Amino acid sequence: MPRQGESTGPAGAAAAGAAGAADGPDSAGGPPPPGGKINLNTAGVDELETLPRVGPVLARRIVEWRSQHGRFERVEELDAVDGVGAKMLAALLPLVRV
Repeated sequence: MPRQGESTGPAGAAAAGAAGAADGPDSAGGPPPPGGKINLNTAGVDELETLPRVGPVLARRIVEWRSQHGRFERVEELDAVDGVGAKMLAALLPLVRV
């Protein structure tokens, strides 16, 4: 039996897709990142994209904000990034750290 997240071929891929769809409409990015919380001060675009609802554009905005303003002192500072509102911030808080 495969471990969670492993594919056993087309049937396994379909099951994984169905499991992701069951997470709800706000979890388009999938499950939480493997290995714990993502550090906002060290993560690159690719790592940030693994977060739910964070696509390539928003991931680049987070990295650009960090380049322009320095390190995030608090996770809540994410709301200063264009495209991160209160709802998205609430969804990301348990998945990221500084």
